[in-house]
Amino acid sequence: MTLERGLLLHKRYRIVEILGQGGMGSVYRAVDENLGVDVAVKENLFTTDEYARQFRLEAVILANLRHPNLPRVTDHFVIGDQGQYLVMDYIEGEDLRQRMERMGNITEDEAILLGAAICDALSYLHTRKPPILHRDIKPGNVKIASEGHIFLVDFGLAKVLHGSQATTTGARAMTPGYSPPEQYGTARTDPRTDIYSLGATLYAALTGIIPEDGLARAMDNTQLTPLRKRNSKISRRLSAAIEKAMGIDPADRFQNADEFKRALLGSKSKTQRLPGEYVIEPPPGSDSYDGRSPIEKESRPGSSLRDGVGSEELHEFKPRKKLRRNRVIPSLLLVLFLLVSSIVIAARFRPDLVPPDMVKYIPAPLLGSGDVPATSPTIAPPTDLPVETLAPAETQEVVAIATVTSLPTNTLPPVVETTLTPNSTVIPVSTLTGGGTGQIAFASSRSGTPQIYLINLDLTGLTPLTNLDEGACQPTWSPDGSQIVFISPCKSRAEFFENIYTNSSLYVMNADGSGQKPLTTVPSSDFDPDWSPDGKRIAFTSLRDGKKDIYILTLETGAIVRLTTVADDVQENSQPSWSPFGNQIAYTVKRVGAYQVWVMSDTGQGNVQIARSGQQVWDFLPVWAPDNETILFSQRDVGPSRPWLMSIRFEDRATKTPMRLDLPRPIEDVEISPDGSWLVYESTDNNGNRDIYFMTVSGGNRTRLTVDPNADFDPSWRPAQ
Repeated sequence: MTLERGLLLHKRYRIVEILGQGGMGSVYRAVDENLGVDVAVKENLFTTDEYARQFRLEAVILANLRHPNLPRVTDHFVIGDQGQYLVMDYIEGEDLRQRMERMGNITEDEAILLGAAICDALSYLHTRKPPILHRDIKPGNVKIASEGHIFLVDFGLAKVLHGSQATTTGARAMTPGYSPPEQYGTARTDPRTDIYSLGATLYAALTGIIPEDGLARAMDNTQLTPLRKRNSKISRRLSAAIEKAMGIDPADRFQNADEFKRALLGSKSKTQRLPGEYVIEPPPGSDSYDGRSPIEKESRPGSSLRDGVGSEELHEFKPRKKLRRNRVIPSLLLVLFLLVSSIVIAARFRPDLVPPDMVKYIPAPLLGSGDVPATSPTIAPPTDLPVETLAPAETQEVVAIATVTSLPTNTLPPVVETTLTPNSTVIPVSTLTGGGTGQIAFASSRSGTPQIYLINLDLTGLTPLTNLDEGACQPTWSPDGSQIVFISPCKSRAEFFENIYTNSSLYVMNADGSGQKPLTTVPSSDFDPDWSPDGKRIAFTSLRDGKKDIYILTLETGAIVRLTTVADDVQENSQPSWSPFGNQIAYTVKRVGAYQVWVMSDTGQGNVQIARSGQQVWDFLPVWAPDNETILFSQRDVGPSRPWLMSIRFEDRATKTPMRLDLPRPIEDVEISPDGSWLVYESTDNNGNRDIYFMTVSGGNRTRLTVDPNADFDPSWRPAQ
């Protein structure tokens, strides 16, 4: 039975619309009313043991995966005889099959980038212990998100390899044209099975025609038509790579996804050295295509369902229309480019020839070391904040990429001097990097439950500071660098919109981990601590009154005062961040379903929104720069997305839009070094491993500080003592 729009499923998920419907169930778009985010709910209506087991397998597989090119499962439940439900990230966009029907053949560059992204996902899956095979790669299961990011979706036919297992214990359905011959019978499937299917998917995307079926080819009933015969514009090297991936004998294919990825990127000179973040042109608005899911398309009359083993009709897609080119605009752009390039070159090598007022508009990464004018404005304590009421958010487009020029760039390498005490405790003396002690406190799941660790910026001296049964995370240093405030229990890292820190309290300890004691003695879901610059107060988020609000703890008296109150269109307040002068607090507000960055006084007055980014992006995790003027914050698209970093001066909040910084992403949970020259932050590599990194504010000297395969998060830069 199809779920009705508006139905509240499992007392949590409000059904918005049906995305697709097939023989085994439906896929819905819903709103998670606990978190206020869109999710996809996949339904399984079959109640037989085999289908139920396969559905549970998909839930278990996805729930344990963390990779930027794979969706994330957040919930799984069964409702009596009604069905089973899988809740996962909702990915706004179109799948590759929809793109092919909308545009015709994709371009060679798009195929290379798309293939490289899926290879990254496959490499991650195939190297899990035990390995995971997808076994259903086809255009309908490759999703292109609204920002052009690429996802591999639908693990309904996935298989977990155990030991020398030669046959699958799950469903062995296949899609003719995309499945290799070994997937039809009882032969062993392995990672090369997925490589074949990805090759066939790229073949179809480049030619508009599904390739000849693998089983028919294995029985010599047909042969694979050379790719270039169907699309002569494709290079020989790319054609050869795709056809090699589709070898009938697995031994003739690429033996792993990394080999296939290297062949794809190496097929064109301009893609050989691309970084590991592959995106393609995002899809247009929903009016440009019908928005049907692959399930809807496969259930239409005349097409084969994925459970069938019969031949599928080969579809030829309409080629994209050629557009008449306007030659005037490119010429003007070329002239403008040459003019700007001349100014940048002059600013870099002969800054004396460029007016100072013009230099400040040139992004810092394009300037040479020391080219930024040395003059800086005098910092004066801010006057009383204007009292403003919450006004409806205005949608504004984020301006072009820029870099914070108010923060000086320091490119000196980390140098740590230490003195050994009788108990062998390392005491930092000084460092040229960041103006602090040259140490970072962070949380890590490397021992199972998260604990807090200390590490030097030269990658030495990794030291555990906590060993609590219920875990610890969110460390924040006192201004003098002698103590750390943190929270416990902490079972895992949480996204900023999740509520998992239940019954957590604030704790404090010395820099070496000794003297651990609670600051809030009654468990009441206290988290997000931030120490005031004078060391006398701690701002934090709490659910003690039922909703996320911000409180201040005075350390001397133990008094706790609430600064914010959830009311009207505000659903929650969280993530407080003190200004360097200590009289303002930046924080995150969830308002009308969107996350925004606001500022208030340290008494909870004068609330003012500093960035009006609209409903399509979320602003979160604000942090003040040492100049007491600039606020950095993370931003991401609604739904699965890699966060980037934004910047705005507090005094410009009413007249200017924030600037997106030209820094590597994902970049999240940023903290600025004491001297304002460096950033420490969380990021993920191509395998989805979350680690701690640091770099200059202009993106130079990027260094990976931790490399453990488990999650490292919540970095905090230790101030000088």
